[in-house]
Amino acid sequence: MVQKEISSYFTEQNHSQPLLIKAPGRINLIGEHTDYNEGLVLPASIEKAIYFAVSPNESGTIQIETFLTQPEKITFQLNGNHDKYARFWGNYFKAIIDILVAENYPLKGMNCVFGGDIPIGSGLSSSAALCCGFIYAITKVSGKELPREDIALIAQKAEHKIGLNCGLMDQYAVLFGKKGNAFFLDCKDLSHSYIPINLQGYSWVLVNSNIKHNLAVDSEYNKRRVSCENIVKLVQQIKNGVTSLRDVTVEDLHHISEKANETDLKRAKYIIEENSRVLNMMQALTEGNAEQVGKILRQGHWAMSLQYEITTPELDILVKIGEELDGVMGSRMMGGGFGGCTINLVETNKLDTCITALLQNYRERTGISAEYYHLAIDDGVKVIA
Repeated sequence: MVQKEISSYFTEQNHSQPLLIKAPGRINLIGEHTDYNEGLVLPASIEKAIYFAVSPNESGTIQIETFLTQPEKITFQLNGNHDKYARFWGNYFKAIIDILVAENYPLKGMNCVFGGDIPIGSGLSSSAALCCGFIYAITKVSGKELPREDIALIAQKAEHKIGLNCGLMDQYAVLFGKKGNAFFLDCKDLSHSYIPINLQGYSWVLVNSNIKHNLAVDSEYNKRRVSCENIVKLVQQIKNGVTSLRDVTVEDLHHISEKANETDLKRAKYIIEENSRVLNMMQALTEGNAEQVGKILRQGHWAMSLQYEITTPELDILVKIGEELDGVMGSRMMGGGFGGCTINLVETNKLDTCITALLQNYRERTGISAEYYHLAIDDGVKVIA
């Protein structure tokens, strides 16, 4: 187990028992790119996670080692200064420490070893787990607790400093997840509730296309945000009280169609309809209607492909293969886009046959070997030892 390796390595290096913290990745059942439009989302935290082994030190520094990629150690001064680093994760930690220093948070010296089993670039929000877990660890060592809502905002601000202008869905899912439940979040007022996943006889599976994405580098994410903002500005000219696409209807789009860019209109329509799919999914899960859940997954995927244009040919192929297989109720690309995983709802008694066929057909059609992961819905960030 990854957490045992991290804990043992920490003890070996620091000659003390650490506090062990689990920060889960997340799936999103439906509701992609709606969060930064004050829309609706339906994620869930999962068993795969990043683990942090931490303890206080008297050195006046925050010393961090990783098991995540190649071994590397970074030392941060409590004023935010740091040694040079080569790995991407150092940027996240620097951003977090800079924010906490600017907000006069009482940082204390800390030793930290971290690593995990969330596949990087697969759309499972490894960056949100990294940020939320690290901030939570700091609060445990420094002794000044922060509300989880505040941790989410700091983690979001850190991602913005890195260059990804994300919403709050990932952070809230990582922090507030509950075992066996989907997490409904209204991104307009941040109200949330839990939706039991009542699907006996069915399994959730992720299939990693092995097409990697890096949204912070790839500006396509931010381009879509600009498209949404363009439409909001046009609707504001004809309608009062509009602050985001949450306040815009399909009828509003018709009224501005002559002024608006065609691509912007198409993207805005996707967001409006995706909010409706979230509500439909909540009802289907509550009723235990697996057929309807699968239908909504498929609708969501092809809307992302044709309207929001954030899938890849490989992800489209994975979904098409699933549509041809008896036992796959439905699937869609999950995450910010341009790579990563599909999430699939599969009849449990046909799971092995479906996965074997899916992987084989995908390799035959693309020449790429995909990977799959069984999903278990777990709790949000927590101390586990």
